[in-house]
Amino acid sequence: MSTLRDRLADGAYALGWSTVKKLPEPVAVRLGRIIADLAWKRRGSGVRRLESNYARVVPDATPERLSELSRAGMRSYLRYWMESFRLPAWSAERVRTGFDPKDLHHLTDGLAAGKGVVVALPHLGNWDLAGAWATTGLGIPFTTVAERLKPESLYDRFVAYREGLGMEVLPHSGGSAFGTLARRLRAGGLVCLVADRDLSSSGVEVEFFGEKARMPAGPALLAQQTGALLLPVTLWFDDSPVMKGRIHPPVEIPATGTRAEKTSVMTQALADAFATGIADHPEDWHMLQRLWLADLEPRPEPSDREGP
Repeated sequence: MSTLRDRLADGAYALGWSTVKKLPEPVAVRLGRIIADLAWKRRGSGVRRLESNYARVVPDATPERLSELSRAGMRSYLRYWMESFRLPAWSAERVRTGFDPKDLHHLTDGLAAGKGVVVALPHLGNWDLAGAWATTGLGIPFTTVAERLKPESLYDRFVAYREGLGMEVLPHSGGSAFGTLARRLRAGGLVCLVADRDLSSSGVEVEFFGEKARMPAGPALLAQQTGALLLPVTLWFDDSPVMKGRIHPPVEIPATGTRAEKTSVMTQALADAFATGIADHPEDWHMLQRLWLADLEPRPEPSDREGP
């Protein structure tokens, strides 16, 4: 059954990249909104999880407000996919004008200093568009890491897609990614990592919207090991076709403490910057998975529960 689901998923993404990129932009926008609204009305597990996550971000939201947020969140999520399917067909000018970041000097000054820069982002807006803008608009190549998806053919599609946008893509698993990223940074390069969800189950515990969560240690460890600048970045959509973003001030490496203590402090600083961007634009946070530790804890089997 899982093999059939894998083939269907691979086929769906292949159809998206082959078909959606050929559509006129207004048609693609309308199609994305229709699909988002249909998915929202079905209230599958992803939509319910998205709404549950928004309840942490906006704790005083009424059920009606959370419902509105999850609908807007699904529309934002499908905007991400429709843009991503179409990115390979965008002209260089369309990519350059498709993203407008604030405080770009933090990035350009860091790269000019030759120290290397680690950019860490949450699942906000369209991180692929931000990456394509960096390679096209700034002419800066960078290295990133991708989760190994199943089937392998789907993972290969994502790697080919992102490499086609000018990114160097390393597999998350396998153990060699960290060393390659460190070498790129020591050479003064740019590394971009989506860093609000720990895929290793060995991440750093942080306080996030008043509850405990885990986030990956990689960005902080890379900055410590290489001396690279660590920059949080948040993204958001508005009513225009241009995505907005903010490059936050660098996360400082603490002067004292063990490596683990420094990593904890730096990862918490990333989480705080992410929370600022997410709180301002919750509907653009595409977190359809469990994140907080309270949601990740195993539930007791029926035999372990009290009562009949």
